[in-house]
Amino acid sequence: MSKNLLSDIKYSVLDLAVVTEGDSPADAINKSRDLAQHVEQLGYSRFWMAEHHNMENIASSATSVLIGYVAEATNTLRIGSGGVMLPNHSPLVIAEQFGTLASLYPNRIDLGLGRAPGTDQQTAQAIRPDRMQQVQQFPRNVQQLQQYFSAENRSSDVRAIPGEGTEVPLWILGSSTDSAHLAAALGLPYVFASHFSPQQLHAALQVYREKFEPSDQLDDPYVMPCVNVIIADTDEQAQYLSTSLKQMFMGIVTGERKPMGPPVDDMSTVWNMREKMAVEQMLKYTFVGSKQTVKEELSDFVEKTNADEIMTATYIFDHDQRLKSHRLFSEIMNEK
Repeated sequence: MSKNLLSDIKYSVLDLAVVTEGDSPADAINKSRDLAQHVEQLGYSRFWMAEHHNMENIASSATSVLIGYVAEATNTLRIGSGGVMLPNHSPLVIAEQFGTLASLYPNRIDLGLGRAPGTDQQTAQAIRPDRMQQVQQFPRNVQQLQQYFSAENRSSDVRAIPGEGTEVPLWILGSSTDSAHLAAALGLPYVFASHFSPQQLHAALQVYREKFEPSDQLDDPYVMPCVNVIIADTDEQAQYLSTSLKQMFMGIVTGERKPMGPPVDDMSTVWNMREKMAVEQMLKYTFVGSKQTVKEELSDFVEKTNADEIMTATYIFDHDQRLKSHRLFSEIMNEK
């Protein structure tokens, strides 16, 4: 069934606990928790946090710890990972961590899984020296996680306690057709990282839907693309606020991962043409403007992707403006 109306689909938040200039990691984490409480009242379905390491501007490295902190402060919102980079970890330890979360917050925990390092190669080596072998084992390790979460695992020699029987729902995250093949083969919901890696979005969604095999968790394909969204009262104000996002992505291109800076009047004073082109390519699926502008562009995106749910990343320097952007987005999603 086509879901061309925005009011037909769920909407959620991806958060990295981004550290802004002048703030500490503790400030960033507490602002994330405040945001979660805010969006829970606005009808958002999920609030996911992502694993990143060795980045001065991101405080979400201990993802499962933050998920517990946010879940404790909310009541109905599903809290999860977007994602945990499974090759960095033992599947058993992740099953225990998320099994503990699911025991404390029943039917509210999601486990999104990726295979990227979430950092630079040197740090990836420090996290786990045999990481490249674990990348090859990613499909098997996902299935191992499913086993640990199942009630049937009680007869096994190795058990995840807490975790066993919690049936924590797994999601596959990806930015290529490789992940689409895996999500389809395992019959798991699929999240695409179109907020920073848009190139293979449509090809991956086609592969996923064509190859999908029903599973105990999911009968039909379920797609949740992630996009960047910045909404303000006017297009001009939103474009101004978006310069902080552009500076943050410029840091990815240049390797300078400093805390997110305040908006600037003119990005041409900040980046060169090569950096501008690289950032704009990464930010292809970024919706910036007034409610009307974003609604028109997002409606077109949803129609073309036939998304079941939209996950939004909103990077704005001023916390109040960020809260406002999420409020305006929820208004868009609830308009008939």
